[in-house]
Order: sequence, then structure tokens, then C-alpha cells
Amino acid sequence: MTARQRDAAWEPLDNAAKIFPSISSKRDTKVFRFACELREGVDPVLLQQALDETIEDFPIFRSTLREGFFWHYLKESSQRPLVQLESELPCSNLYDANNPGLLFEVSYYGRRINLEVYHALTDGTGALQFLRALVCRYLYLRHPEGFAAPPTPLHGASFSEMAEDSFQKYYTTSSKNKVRSEPVYKLRGVRLPEGRMQIIEGVLPVKAVLAAARERGVTMTILLTALFLCAVDKNAVLRRKRHPVVAAVPVNLRNYFPSETARNFFCTINVGYHFGRDPGDLESVMASVRRQFEELLTRENLAKRMNGYSALEHNALVRVVPLGLKNIILRIAGAIAERDHTISISNIGKVSMPAGCEQYIRLFDVFVSTNILQLCLCSFGEDLTLSFSSAFRNTDVQKDFFRSLTGMGIPVEITTNRPEEEVRP
Repeated sequence: MTARQRDAAWEPLDNAAKIFPSISSKRDTKVFRFACELREGVDPVLLQQALDETIEDFPIFRSTLREGFFWHYLKESSQRPLVQLESELPCSNLYDANNPGLLFEVSYYGRRINLEVYHALTDGTGALQFLRALVCRYLYLRHPEGFAAPPTPLHGASFSEMAEDSFQKYYTTSSKNKVRSEPVYKLRGVRLPEGRMQIIEGVLPVKAVLAAARERGVTMTILLTALFLCAVDKNAVLRRKRHPVVAAVPVNLRNYFPSETARNFFCTINVGYHFGRDPGDLESVMASVRRQFEELLTRENLAKRMNGYSALEHNALVRVVPLGLKNIILRIAGAIAERDHTISISNIGKVSMPAGCEQYIRLFDVFVSTNILQLCLCSFGEDLTLSFSSAFRNTDVQKDFFRSLTGMGIPVEITTNRPEEEVRP
């Protein structure tokens, strides 16, 4: 394909992505970062070669975001992604309407390979697919003796399957999910300057966390969600305890609807607890969270939420509204959506790598830009990484969360991007 032919190709945004260009801001760029920490320093020359090869398997990543008359759209570009030494703040802005560039960036620092992605391009699953392929190719170039054969694409999907808009594929006109109307507890406090956020990363033995969850008869996600809710309540302002603490939980829809897309295919459920009305002990909170997960994580309920994501595009009146007016509508919709949760927790799950790679990798990590407080987690090998990103200076919620884990006898290794502040569990 020539550069001219490539520049002519375009794709409409998927339904989950349509809101991100309208609600992105300096405070919340809608960028997320996956990182892979190796056991040795990164060779930038080999990383660039690996990136050049990997991008050929993920053509949707070679896209810029453009403004149409009615909607934003992805336009294929001939731009070459270039590996950079990390120099910007984490999750810095990747989308500039006046200077369209690629919607992802690969950087390195020390032993870490970073992949930052603008959410309009893909979700966490799609980004992790890309990073796994990139790291695998890099390690083969760096240590060919450690592999029985050259790595093959890890995803096994065709280009059309990876570029599929699965929201359109599974959209129906059936009933849609009702929006929570009850006010929720909102975090307040001194915020960091725009463009900055606080990151606190905890590394724990995954077997110890799983054992603690099994001992209490719940899954790891339920345990950590309950601990997060309890940590917020412990630091809540008493006069505002009349509202429930609610966690937004992104759900990978590929686990419920067959899809190989490398684009966005997720929805969000809200799981909460009313500490001002119900018992505040951990057992009661876990039992409530478990009941809500069982009720909400069904194909039928998720289909309703998915239809809600698609409803705006299929609204006959909204479809003919020019993009400028749509941006206003979407910003209002985004502000309303942010009012229905206090915090957010995202479990990426277990990261697997092909044989030959594991010996060179220490851990994987993930965190997102946010204007509130968010927890992301993933595991690799023996380690579970829990990463908080926060728009606030105060770290009391994070401290109490980690103290709860150490109180269960689970060791935690903590690092932070604010070396002037010591964060101890």
C-alpha cells in the first residue's frame, strides 16, 4: 500500500470511543499506560526494530483522529511511530485536534518499556495485545538464543477481525440499562496541578492475595473492591456518609460476546455500598459486592449496558446534529456519567507471555489518567501489581488500602512518583 493509498483509508470510531474526544482535558487526558519491567536495561535500537515489526500486525494502531462534519473518525496514516526516552509526565496528552498524530506512544526508561494509548483508539485488552506482541519481538531480537523459534503473532486474528466494531455487531434495539439516580459520595480535597497525577504502585505476591480471598470465600477482585470501598469510607467526611460509596468497574465484553477486536469493547458496571446505612465491616461489604457482581455480570445485563453505549449513535435526531453541537451534548453526558461513581477499579487480569519470554520479565503494570482516584491491577508470574492514579494530593485512602493488606499478612513493596512523600502501608 502506498502512502497516498494509506492516507485515504478511514474508520468510524466505535461506540465507546465516540465520547473520548469530547471529554478529554488537561486534567484527564483519557490516556492509559501499560508498562513491562524487564530484568535488564532496554536497548532502544532493538525496541525500535521490534516496534516497526509489531505495527504491521496492528494496522488500526497506525491511525490519527480527525474531525468530520458529524463524528470524529480514524484515518490511517503513513507516520512511523518512534521509540522515545521517557521524558513527559505519565499519561500526557496524545490527541491534538490541530496537529493530528498517532494515538499511541512507546517509550523506555531504565528497564521499563511503556505503551501509552489514547482511549479513543482501543481499550486495555487491545493495548495489552499490542504490548505483549511488542515485548515478545523485542526479547527475541535481544535474546534469540532463548527461543526455540521466532515468535508468531500472539492474537491469531485477521486484520478485519481486529478492526471490527463489536458494539455495532452486537447492538440490538432491546431495553437499555437504567441509570443510577441516587447521589453518590464524592471525593474532595486539594488537587494536583492540571496535567499531573499521583501514582502509587504496590507489588504483592499474587498467591498470598488469592489465599486471603479464598479464605474469605470471595474472588480476588471482590476482596480488593471491598477493601477499596472500606478505605474510602474510613476517610469519608461524616456529614456526607448519607450517600453510598460507588466503584466503577470496567468489564471486558470479549469474555461474554465472541470478539477478536483490537478496538474498544468494554462497558462499565457500578458496585457500591452504603456505609451510613449498613454495617461497615469487611465481611458485610464483601457479601454485598459479591451479590452485585453476580447480578450485574450476566450476558443479559451487559447487553443492556452495551446497547446504552450504542444508543446515541442510533438516535435519529443526534445523528444529524453537527459535530460541534455533539461535542457539547457528549460533554454533558460525560459529566452526568461521572456523577454516578466515587472511585474506579479495573482488573486487567493475568498477563501471559509465550515460552522463552518469562525469564527476562519482572512484572507488568497499568494505570490510567483520572480526575478522581483509580486503582488498576494485573498479575504476571508470582507478582500482583496494584497501581493507584489520583488527581488528589492526599494519600490516606491508598495508605489505608495497603495497610488492610499488610494486616492480612501480605507483604507489599511500594513505589511512588512523588519521592518527596513516603507512602508506607
